[in-house]
Amino acid sequence: MNILAEIIEHKKMEIAALDASALRRLADSSPPPRDFLLPIKCRRFFPRPSLIAELKRASPSKGLLAPHLDLFQVADLYAQNGASAISVLTDEKFFMGQLETLRELRTRNLKPDTSHLIPLLRKDFILHESQLYESRANGADAILLIAAALTDDKLFTDLHACALSLGLTALVEVHDEAETERALKIPNIQLIGINNRNLATFDVTLETTERLRPMIPPEIAVVAESGIFTASDVDRLAKANVDAILVGEALITSEDIGAKVRELSGTNVVARSER
Repeated sequence: MNILAEIIEHKKMEIAALDASALRRLADSSPPPRDFLLPIKCRRFFPRPSLIAELKRASPSKGLLAPHLDLFQVADLYAQNGASAISVLTDEKFFMGQLETLRELRTRNLKPDTSHLIPLLRKDFILHESQLYESRANGADAILLIAAALTDDKLFTDLHACALSLGLTALVEVHDEAETERALKIPNIQLIGINNRNLATFDVTLETTERLRPMIPPEIAVVAESGIFTASDVDRLAKANVDAILVGEALITSEDIGAKVRELSGTNVVARSER
C-alpha cells in the first residue's frame, strides 16, 4: 500500500466518526469565508506570483521538519512579511497538524495594521462532504481537493460543488495530464494546484508545472506546489505563468522565516522597484 492509500484508509475512519448534521448546522452559522482568490489573482500585476505560506510540522516524505515551532508566531511572520494566504495542514497522524490551529487562526488578527485577516486554506484529505462542513465551521476560507485521492469523478464534482455552495474556494490539486483533464471537466472550477511531487515516487521537479500549465485556460488561477525553495525557483515558475506558489518546507526550516517569506513572495523585489 502506498502512502496516499494508507492516508485515505485512515481518513475514512476519521470521517466515520464525524456528525455531518451537527457540522452542517455549525457551518451554516459560521461567519462567511473570506475571498481566497482575490489576493492570488491580483498578484498577476506584480513581479512574482503570490505566496501561500504553509504551516506544517512534518510530512510522510521528509519526516519531522519543525516539531517545536510556535505555529501562531510563524503565522504572524507570514502575514507581516508578504504572504497572501496561509495554508494550514490539519491532518494529525501523518503531518502532525491540528484542526484547532485553523480555528484559532481564524479568530486572531494576523495583520494588526489592517482591518482584515488574510485567508486560510485547510489542507487535508477531503473525501466526504462532512469534512467540508467541518472546514467551514472551523474557519477555513478554502479547502483542498486532491485528484489522486478522488478517483470517482462524480464524488470529485459533487465535493467541488458542495464547497462552492458553502462559500469555500476549492483548490483542485493535480500532478499529471490525466488529472488535469479530469479537473478541467469540473463545472465552475476556479483554481488548480499543480503538485510538482509525484505522489507515487515522491520525486519532485518544477518541470511538472511547466508541462501542465499550458493545458489550463487563463481564466483559471494556477498554484504551483512543492519543490520551491529559492527566488530563482519562483522566477522560473513566474515565467511559466503561475498565479501563486504554495510553500511550506522552505519556510518553516529557514533560520530567518521572515526573510525567507520576503524572498519568495517578492516583497523585496517590489520594494526595490518602488525606489
